Amino acid sequence: MKPTYFDAVYTLVGGRIGGPSHGPISKFVFDDGQTPPKEEAIQAKLAELEADYDAKKYQRDRQPEYPAIGDQLDMLFHAIDAGKVDKTSDFYKSLKAVKDKYPKG
Repeated sequence: MKPTYFDAVYTLVGGRIGGPSHGPISKFVFDDGQTPPKEEAIQAKLAELEADYDAKKYQRDRQPEYPAIGDQLDMLFHAIDAGKVDKTSDFYKSLKAVKDKYPKG
């Protein structure tokens, strides 16, 4: 899920906190005595978290298209059994197709 204001606050202060997903900071409860962060720090952290999230879109796109782990292991077993643990195996080709479809940024 895309990072929220709450995620930014939690990342900055840790511990137990409560509050709305989109602020404001005045609505937060800091159960462990943390010092509430300044709004500028929250916005900077939120921008950092969002940039990291956006940079990993390829991972989220790939995930549903990869074969199930059990199927991957079965393909790997058959490649090993056939002595073809190389780029000609179904194991390699199935993963490579997904990686090529959604290249790393």
